[in-house]
Amino acid sequence: MAENQYNPQEIERSVQQHWQDTDSFKVSEDPSKEKFYCLSMFPYPSGRLHMGHVRNYTIGDVISRFQRMQGKNVLQPMGWDAFGLPAENAAINNNTAPAKWTYANIDYMKNQLRSLGFGYDWDREVTTCKPDYYRWEQWFFTRLYEKGLVYKKNSTVNWDPVDQTVLANEQVIDGRGWRSGAVVEQKEIPQWFIKITDYAEELLNDLEQLEDWPEQVRAMQANWIGRSEGVEITFQLTDPAADVTELTVYTTRPDTFMGVTYLAVAAQHPLAEAAAANNPQLARFIEDCKNTKVAEADMATMEKKGCATPFTAVHPLTGEQVPVWVANFVLMDYGSGAVMAVPGHDQRDWEFATRYQLPIKQVIAPGEESSEQCDLTAAAYTEKGVLINSNAFDGLAYEDAFNAIADKLVELGCGERKVNYRLRDWGVSRQRYWGAPIPMLNLDNGESVPVPADELPVLLPEDVEMDGVISPIKADPEWAKATYNGQPAQRETDTFDTFMESSWYYARYSCAGSDDAMLDPAKANYWLPVDQYVGGIEHAILHLLYSRFYHKLLRDEGLVDSDEPYKRLLCQGMVLADSYYSEDDKGKKTWYSPADVSTEKDDKGRITKAWLTADNTPVKHGGMTKMSKSKNNGIDPQQVIDQYGADTVRLFTMFAAPPEQTLEWVDSGVEGANRFLRRVWKLVTEHIELGQPGELDVKALTKSQQALRREVHKTIEKVTDDLGRRQTFNTAIAAVMELLNHLQKAPQDNDQDIALMREAVESVILILNPITPHICHTLWSQLGHSESIETVSWPGVDKDALVEDEKLIIVQVNGKLRAKITVAASAGKDEVEALAKAQPNVQQFTEGKTIRKVIVVPGKLVNIVAN
Repeated sequence: MAENQYNPQEIERSVQQHWQDTDSFKVSEDPSKEKFYCLSMFPYPSGRLHMGHVRNYTIGDVISRFQRMQGKNVLQPMGWDAFGLPAENAAINNNTAPAKWTYANIDYMKNQLRSLGFGYDWDREVTTCKPDYYRWEQWFFTRLYEKGLVYKKNSTVNWDPVDQTVLANEQVIDGRGWRSGAVVEQKEIPQWFIKITDYAEELLNDLEQLEDWPEQVRAMQANWIGRSEGVEITFQLTDPAADVTELTVYTTRPDTFMGVTYLAVAAQHPLAEAAAANNPQLARFIEDCKNTKVAEADMATMEKKGCATPFTAVHPLTGEQVPVWVANFVLMDYGSGAVMAVPGHDQRDWEFATRYQLPIKQVIAPGEESSEQCDLTAAAYTEKGVLINSNAFDGLAYEDAFNAIADKLVELGCGERKVNYRLRDWGVSRQRYWGAPIPMLNLDNGESVPVPADELPVLLPEDVEMDGVISPIKADPEWAKATYNGQPAQRETDTFDTFMESSWYYARYSCAGSDDAMLDPAKANYWLPVDQYVGGIEHAILHLLYSRFYHKLLRDEGLVDSDEPYKRLLCQGMVLADSYYSEDDKGKKTWYSPADVSTEKDDKGRITKAWLTADNTPVKHGGMTKMSKSKNNGIDPQQVIDQYGADTVRLFTMFAAPPEQTLEWVDSGVEGANRFLRRVWKLVTEHIELGQPGELDVKALTKSQQALRREVHKTIEKVTDDLGRRQTFNTAIAAVMELLNHLQKAPQDNDQDIALMREAVESVILILNPITPHICHTLWSQLGHSESIETVSWPGVDKDALVEDEKLIIVQVNGKLRAKITVAASAGKDEVEALAKAQPNVQQFTEGKTIRKVIVVPGKLVNIVAN
């Protein structure tokens, strides 16, 4: 290798081989050292890394390497979230088995991760589709069942009547099955649930412990848990039917209770089905509801539809008869499947009542201090206010009304104060094949029992043929055959939701090699909780919530002793890239890869013209959008690595934007990052050619040498804070770039110059090492160090070097720069002002004018106001 030529491909291959040969990042428990567990969310093995992966994992690697240089015992593992529907679809498309496709992708992506220089302890690798992992997931599920935290109940799924299979939501396109095209039905089947609701209060309260999580994420979790205080109210039916004598509803607004004008039940409610027995119109409506997938999030915008029943209920406080309707906005899976409707003060209820000409009664009026208008002919009045038309409760404000009506309902035995949660129990059943088999046995008597521990794991067969319709384990009756206490039994053919695997992988890393227990508490409690977690904001709710829940389950099983899995969370922004398309006569767009497009830009860098490089066909610029397959604007990391090297990719992704913001992939920025590394290489190699320096005598430094050394130590101080406390990697890199500008201008004319430059370039290499480790490893060695840079500590800041004897002061006249002066750091305001006024250029612009004011900013600026 030529000493004066930067060849990233050659350097990076050599350094990565060194790391592999020396197990540079392998760690074990060491109670004598402070531990630091840094984890990035593991990838789904889709086949290739995308730039979102690269950004995520580079952030994690920079943090890990920085913390290692702080002297900490750093664990940074990696694994594969390997189960899931995409593998099934890919296997069908490629005429192979999901296992074969998945393992091939893992091999390829693992090499990609190595090529980027990520410092993982590969001895701890976990692959969730392997039995040594999901065995313990199955064992833990049986333990939860024994504790009463697991149950089975009927739940609604998407059913394809042609393919005779359950469809995931993403397999339903415009209400039809993605393969058959048949209209999808809603069907109730037995499914397994875990009681996350038992932990709702703790999950909500413990958000207070997560001080180093983004506030946005904590708020999203709190909203999803959705704690509310209200009253559960019982309405007696006038004429019981289908063994239903009463309807129970929950409300957070008992102050509006006197405004109830109807009740609504879900289409699946027993009362609705009883009413439909002699009502063909209602029966058709119920059938339509069953074949319409309604997510809770869609209710606010969906069209409100319903059908009357012959039933009425008695209002507990007024004795009035209230009609019962069936409505499409009531879900059987939420609460009791019945709601009270106050159309005067709830917009959803108002829309329904308006459509079906039901009474709308006002019971809340704006308070005296409110300027709000209340026109119930236009919309519901949903604000809190003062009660009217509410008999004995008239005149009460919200809080007093809430309590008075709640107390009255409790006194009459038809109400109970309750805390409710929006959170619902976690449905873990999936009817897909490529997942961990649920370890339960179904007996002939209808009972379900867990698979005994000594029969685990229940193995998922990997050598299968996919027909795209029925799961291979559902299609194979032999696979399901089992025995229990000598009696025939059927294995559960559903598999786990893949959130199950991703909810505890962080803990398995701590003792990945253990084959006799799910976790080794000694090892797990040394490493856990994770000190730094890095991942996308799109996982802010479900993954993080399930993971927090799972950690509490592990704690209550005695496997860990902490309450939360992740101390600090960083959610990185998306990666954007230019997009290009053409449009046909019908408006259909065809998207082109940026690699296939040439462009012309104006003097501000904006794209004014674009065309296909191959044949000059004009294309349109679709703007900067998230890298995606649909827009064909993903940048292949491997191509960029092959062209510029991994260090350039790492440097650009860390420099182009703050980590939590979106990053715009710009080729000129990548080229700029590469030029910077070449400047670092040139500076260091040219310095090396001057020979080994003597020892730096800091007491004999000239003023200019002191100023340069001050810049070096100011940069160390800033980068230390930016990489550690602030995690603003872009500003850290900017500080190093600014320092490099100073160093390139610095003389190396004598022994002190050379010794000072040696301290400076060594500092640059050490503080860049977490970000660009290959070039830093190589230059550190070329400087003559026998120890590997991976074992070297972070450079310390010499506080004495930061002390300034002199200050450079900017002098302005009426806000415009007119002079620069150097003053003693101890100079007072009057002395600085006098020196500023004495400058010839300042006198030129104040001559003949009256000085109205002199503004002195100590150590920085003098502004003379004159006219």
